[in-house]
Amino acid sequence: MELKPGYKRTEVGVIPEDWVVDTMLGIAFQIMDFRGRTPKKLGLEWGGGDIPALSAGNVKKGHVDFSEDCYFGSDELYRRWMTKGDIAKGDILFTTEAPLGNVALVPDDRRYILSQRTILLQVDPQRAASTFVFQMMLSDGFQGMLTEYSSGSTAKGIQRRTFEQLALAFPPLPEQRAIATALSDVDALLEGLDQLIAKKRDLKQAAMQQLLTGQTRLPGFSGEWEVKRLGEVLRICHGRSQRDVEAVDGQYPILASGGQIGRASQPLYDRPSVLIGRKGTINKPQYMDTPFWTVDTLFYSEMKGGHSALFFYYLFCTINWMQFNEASGVPSLNGQTIENVEVDCPEGPEQAAIASVLSDMDAELAALQVRCNKTRALKQGVMQDLLTGRARLIRPEADGAAIC
Repeated sequence: MELKPGYKRTEVGVIPEDWVVDTMLGIAFQIMDFRGRTPKKLGLEWGGGDIPALSAGNVKKGHVDFSEDCYFGSDELYRRWMTKGDIAKGDILFTTEAPLGNVALVPDDRRYILSQRTILLQVDPQRAASTFVFQMMLSDGFQGMLTEYSSGSTAKGIQRRTFEQLALAFPPLPEQRAIATALSDVDALLEGLDQLIAKKRDLKQAAMQQLLTGQTRLPGFSGEWEVKRLGEVLRICHGRSQRDVEAVDGQYPILASGGQIGRASQPLYDRPSVLIGRKGTINKPQYMDTPFWTVDTLFYSEMKGGHSALFFYYLFCTINWMQFNEASGVPSLNGQTIENVEVDCPEGPEQAAIASVLSDMDAELAALQVRCNKTRALKQGVMQDLLTGRARLIRPEADGAAIC
């Protein structure tokens, strides 16, 4: 294939002529690796101080998770353990196994002990920008390379000497910084969306608690709620084998307790329904308002007397169904047990109004999640172009001038 002007062939593929190929070891000022080190091997114990020990459990894809449990060490343990120097803000944390390939930047200048299944990459600032290397290590291309060079039959991992020799393409430093800034801006947008989704999810949970118990009433409703057995408002029905209705191009979903498992040529039921597992996953109700087929491990329900299936779906979501588990092995529910559960129940119009409010909140959450997923996918596409030089943020001939 003919090369475009300004590009060259290398062992890592076609890259711009002003880019270079280097290894992880080549761009490193230092790689810290204390895997296998324990306090007992140093004649000490955990505790006695407030210095956190970061392990693979704390290093997620893109950030350090301080909500995960970690050990804490003393000043003496820190001095005996961290013999290669201090960890600094902006250094790169990388998990070598269980899980393989999580990457995060050290978020601050506090002291940390580098613990199990985690190594630290301190980048040579004359050769690379740590923020660029961080983004590169998060890319699909780098993650695929890790998988290719990993080993292990159960927990996949990569040896340090293999990691050090991974060859990658590096643009000039100004372009590295420009790429890192652009991708970090997208990360900030994604973080904002994630936080908004979490906030909206919390608001929905609060609304369910208030509305489904009658603690808060919607405008126009004031009548007393009535305690009813679920069997008074719905009938629990068994699913059936899908063997005779399975069809690759079937119009109707085949549902099991864990979700959709195929397509059916005809439906088992064609009205709004609350579904709940009979065996296996019994604590995740589902709702369907279009025709469907359910297998034997998934109950569906037939509503009675103008009651709202969607309202009772939300109500089902607030019940701890494991308390009704009737098996010592695989969790299971009995249809009669479900029908005998007592709930506070408003009249049909208030059921519909409550269901509408919660459904609107679900729709807003779904739209935000779609936006988040699209943004994340867009970032991966942009990363692929920027990290291979197919798209340039810096003119090579313009001495760092940005392309307009």
